[in-house]
Amino acid sequence: MAAVSGTDPDSYAALYRLRFTQRLPGELTELTGPVHGVVDLPLHVVWSGLRSFDLDRPRQRMSLYRTVLAEGQREDLCRYLNHRLLLQLWPVLRSLIGRPVREVWEEAFPPLRAAAAEGDKQSALLPPESSAAEDPPEQAT
Repeated sequence: MAAVSGTDPDSYAALYRLRFTQRLPGELTELTGPVHGVVDLPLHVVWSGLRSFDLDRPRQRMSLYRTVLAEGQREDLCRYLNHRLLLQLWPVLRSLIGRPVREVWEEAFPPLRAAAAEGDKQSALLPPESSAAEDPPEQAT
């Protein structure tokens, strides 16, 4: 195998993809995380900002999935993500994560690519969404 140069963009991209590939579970069904309730992520996954996510709030749920996909190790992926919920969220979630993460997951798990294609078909049939907020404003504590 050739040495990887720190200035070669292709080498950097390959290393970046390898980082995500090595974290993948063997199968989607290994993702056995919760589908409801509040989830507190550990500091090694999210080291600044919001650490508690309410899975019953769509934006927080999407934020948790985005964060864990980008920063979580294999154990975190299995503990905090749920395979059924990931498939449900994937058509939108895939546009919120980096291309290397999206490509690695879709190459490893064809059902995600199929969910994205199905989501594209469904969204083509829907009228444009309003600009109204999906979640109500956060309550001050």
